[in-house]
Amino acid sequence: MALSSPGLSSFCALSLTCLLVSAYSGQAHAQILTGGNSSVGLWPSLEANNEASPVEDPGPLFSAPYGHNHFFGDWWGAQPWLLDHGIHILADVHEELAGNFKGGRKQGVTNAGQVGVELDVDWGKLTNTKLMDGFWTHMMVVNGHGRNLSTDYIGDSIGGVQQIYGARGNVVAHLVYLYGEHSFLNNHLDISAGWIPVGSFFAASPLYCMYMNVAVCGNPAPNKYTEGNRDWPSGNLGAVARVMPTNDTYIMAGLFAVSPHAFNGGISGWAWAQDGLGKFSTPVEIGWMPSFGKDKLVGHYKAGYSYDNSKYKDLYEDVNGNPWVLTGQPARYHAGRASAWVHADQMLVRNGEGPTNGLIAMAGYMWTDGKTTAMSHHIWTGMLETGKPWGRPLDSIGVMYQWLNMSRTVALQQEASIFGGQPFQSNQWGQVWGVQSHENIYEFFYNAHVANGLTLQPDFQYINRPGGTTTFHDAAVMALQFNVVL
Repeated sequence: MALSSPGLSSFCALSLTCLLVSAYSGQAHAQILTGGNSSVGLWPSLEANNEASPVEDPGPLFSAPYGHNHFFGDWWGAQPWLLDHGIHILADVHEELAGNFKGGRKQGVTNAGQVGVELDVDWGKLTNTKLMDGFWTHMMVVNGHGRNLSTDYIGDSIGGVQQIYGARGNVVAHLVYLYGEHSFLNNHLDISAGWIPVGSFFAASPLYCMYMNVAVCGNPAPNKYTEGNRDWPSGNLGAVARVMPTNDTYIMAGLFAVSPHAFNGGISGWAWAQDGLGKFSTPVEIGWMPSFGKDKLVGHYKAGYSYDNSKYKDLYEDVNGNPWVLTGQPARYHAGRASAWVHADQMLVRNGEGPTNGLIAMAGYMWTDGKTTAMSHHIWTGMLETGKPWGRPLDSIGVMYQWLNMSRTVALQQEASIFGGQPFQSNQWGQVWGVQSHENIYEFFYNAHVANGLTLQPDFQYINRPGGTTTFHDAAVMALQFNVVL
């Protein structure tokens, strides 16, 4: 739709109305940032395990920090009864309206959203038996809808400006995860097994999903677009073991079956016994979670490496070392694919209780083998701050810069396609509009707490070199994110 259409007028009017509403909203106590989307809940098993231990479990920082505020309160008394019996149920509605008012292929507005439901069960509390103490199950299903502004209007398949889009399938209930978890030794040992999004455990932080751009949300690219390291809402069959030798360090390793399909578990996420399984990815991560000074300025520092022993096609060379897009010969295969990452976030100033209530600086780097993966490097850096300094403790504000670099191998393939008059080949990121090199993303947001469980987030993004090319002009995007935890 064009900029002059009623859709854009409605978009602007809705943005203004939401800002006015948020300016007069009430406030309530909270210890962690609201908003985000990587997962609906906090993984309450990890919270509960922490209550009897001084260990700061890294688990709550693997999924989105929604906390315990619900728009409908305690569900007229049902929530306390369920919690007393070890049953944690949470539903979330998330919508993202976005429009590029400048640049890209053409101007337009789209909406993308989802409804998510999470069920976490503490079987020790539910059965009231010692045998089941420490054992939990976790399940989440989502229903997604909408259109993708980046591919429909901007001409960008690399840094999607809406985090809620794609991989959910046109189904009523797409399975995100379903697995069991058991903790031992006061949370110093934790084992999970089942259908698990690899990227929700490894190279992950819910702080990233405060930002709308999907390239960094939850688990940053490029790793989450590879077959052996799928991120939310896709999963892999596998297991994760985490050991915490001290109260502020951990070592974590996983073993996951690799799906050679575009959709792990099929389009619905429920088809676990897909054909072609038999290879494995083995991510490993170490982390340090210090707390500095009398204000307990929390930091999270992690480094990891993953190896997938599958065979993958070279993006450029055929069996003879020539470009397969020109020769028509079979592509050369590489045995194995590696990736590595380094992440850091550090609270600089504390504004209240909790691990994320303050001014936080963050940065990270991820690398993936560019012979078989179209994106090889990703660097990001950002800042987050809660609204307490201006009297809005439940609000938050953030800025982020991302540099996404496509591999030299995929650029050679695209140059060969031009030389031979062939169409560009799509890759893990989707459609290609030109020879890809790198893309820069700048983002600024303000997340406003409107009511218990309800947030609105105006968001601005500037996309330099959309799609990693100069085919289209730089795009400026205004967006509004709506999230309500029911």
